[in-house]
Amino acid sequence: MKFGVIGDIHGFWDERDTAFFNAAGYDMLLFVGDFARVTGSRPVARRLAGLTTPAWAIPGNHDGVTLPQLLAEIRDRPSMALLGAIGMGRRVRRMAQAMAPVRLGGYTLETLNDDLGLLIARPHAMGPDRFYYRSYLQRRFGVSDFESSAARLARLIDAAPQDLIVLAHNGPSGLGDDPTAPFGCDFKPDLGDFGDPDLRAAIAHARASGRRVRTVLAGHMHHRSKHSGAWRRTHLREAETLMLNCARVPRIEADGARRHHVALTVTPEALEAETVFVDAAGDVVERTPIEPPAASNDASPL
Repeated sequence: MKFGVIGDIHGFWDERDTAFFNAAGYDMLLFVGDFARVTGSRPVARRLAGLTTPAWAIPGNHDGVTLPQLLAEIRDRPSMALLGAIGMGRRVRRMAQAMAPVRLGGYTLETLNDDLGLLIARPHAMGPDRFYYRSYLQRRFGVSDFESSAARLARLIDAAPQDLIVLAHNGPSGLGDDPTAPFGCDFKPDLGDFGDPDLRAAIAHARASGRRVRTVLAGHMHHRSKHSGAWRRTHLREAETLMLNCARVPRIEADGARRHHVALTVTPEALEAETVFVDAAGDVVERTPIEPPAASNDASPL
């Protein structure tokens, strides 16, 4: 199968993107979340509704939330966060309705063929230092901490085909604690590894059950640090799994002349990924194979 993978949009999507992906020949599109510039995801969701290629998306930490709620989560104000969570379910439903036929997932298992499944991980992921959006996640999915989230993902994996693609907003823990690691914390370097432990536990469970996790597709940790300007490593291979951070932000550059996504081809025998930039006319202007290295200290602006 051929997939087009789109990293954090943050408002950067227009009718030219829709036209390109409708004609690109992908079997499926996968969105790693954060559609809103800051908050307010429905304007972008409405633009996505013009897509004719089958697509799945996971909400990011900016999606379906209000600005006071987001700030309460960032500043660890539990009472304000609880108040802000009122109406989050309605906001997420409206976003899902606005982007249809793009399907919005979270703790979702989709069978793509007899041997390949798509696991959509915990929605609204924001980092491992605490369990963000706890109130909403508990009401909607019955999870209240990383352990119960990992258990829910494990139950989905137990029903999955042999091979898995994992779609997440934030990546798994264990991929490095340097700010330039795929999911290392650049805005507070002392936090180190900023990947999610429940996603790491789910990957371990899948492997222990004899399944192959072919790739983990995530975003959240933007490729270029707003603080230092440094580029992070965007990918690495861990055993049979390609770990890929797709969050090129902004994904549209040079006044619309460069538009980023990742092209992914998955067969039973191989997995190939390329960084692709297209122009406003939908012509490919750059295509770079992603050659997954072992973990290193060299940042890559792919």
